Amino acid sequence: MAIVKPFKGVRPPKQFVEEVESRPYDVLDSDEAREEAGNNEKSLFHIIKPEINFEEGTSEYDPRVYESAADQFKLFQDKGWLVQDKEDHYYIYAQTMNGKTQYGLVVGAYVNDYLTGVIKKHELTRRDKEEDRMKHVRVTNANMEPVFFAYPDNALLNDLLVKYAQTDPIYDFIAPIDGFRHQLWIISDQSDINTITEEFAKIPSLYIADGHHRSAAAALVGAEKARQNPNHTGKEEYNYFMAVCFQASQLTILDYNRVVKDLNGMTAEEFLKALEKNFVVTKKGEAEYKPVKLHEFSLYLDNNWYSLEAKQGTYDNTDPIGVLDVDISSRLILDELMNITDLRSDKRIDFVGGLRGLSELKRRVDNGEMRWALALYPVTMQQIMDIADSGKIMPPKGTWFEPKLRSGLIIHKLDD
Repeated sequence: MAIVKPFKGVRPPKQFVEEVESRPYDVLDSDEAREEAGNNEKSLFHIIKPEINFEEGTSEYDPRVYESAADQFKLFQDKGWLVQDKEDHYYIYAQTMNGKTQYGLVVGAYVNDYLTGVIKKHELTRRDKEEDRMKHVRVTNANMEPVFFAYPDNALLNDLLVKYAQTDPIYDFIAPIDGFRHQLWIISDQSDINTITEEFAKIPSLYIADGHHRSAAAALVGAEKARQNPNHTGKEEYNYFMAVCFQASQLTILDYNRVVKDLNGMTAEEFLKALEKNFVVTKKGEAEYKPVKLHEFSLYLDNNWYSLEAKQGTYDNTDPIGVLDVDISSRLILDELMNITDLRSDKRIDFVGGLRGLSELKRRVDNGEMRWALALYPVTMQQIMDIADSGKIMPPKGTWFEPKLRSGLIIHKLDD
């Protein structure tokens, strides 16, 4: 069962929140972060992308960069741009995209739950990326950015979220880059705090939706601190890391689409003919065509869209991996026809998040950068939970969650 606790959040005073908050560290590069921060000395990018504090071209892995993150975190607190709450709280973080709002509970998640598999993952992590985030957590002694969890729907927790949603939030703003609404409430009522703790204790598993590397880094640093402390009791703040937990039914998962540079020596006619072995291929014409059901794909090639419907027998409905469209397309198109076997490293393929729409796929093919594009039907949260429950790992580049969590609304110190 899941163990969570409230914590004393470090967060910007209301008048500073829109200057401090930022996009997460891993959705933009150093140049983009430098441009977005501009002349804003309060931008959280000075802490989470601290290479922008140095001359252009400075490696984000330079030891001076990590130390700068710690220096900036102290500066932000000294200046009063970040202030720690005096009492332990839970928080509610809401995001509104295209008229739909999802409400997340901001909690301290238990390190040991990650280590023992109560907190479940569906993606592989890379050790180099883990170590980068571990260095950042060590030097700042804080979880600067939350991880993104899902949990099975819970009626009592939902009632609590609805109750707070009818009150005025402490933060309420439209982010300049994503254009989505972000709101935050503080839960200070002890009865409500107890309800959250008790209800999570009834939930068998939490699921990492987004932020696998941050989760691994936070948990590994927490475990590291426990080993290094001869007086470790298990009650220390480093035994927990910051997560925003959303009800699974509220989450929006968008399609994560593919664009490919060539046809692996085939002509367009040969490619379409080869596809007929495993798919029912239907020409749809020049108007954009989006997949409307599981096991249907949209192909864009030579100014035309095609529907590709996987034939019976090409997937296994009893296998949580084999039933996935990302697995079907990887096996039967990218691997079998294109000889693209490693989606993480092959330079012939790139990936486009569904928020950018089919028009972005069309643009990248029409301008000659790519030869063809493939749009997928989105993975469901239930599929992700089934995979995590089975102990299996999703194929890479399978999920795209929107909206992304904004950073800088709350920070969790590891020393309380």
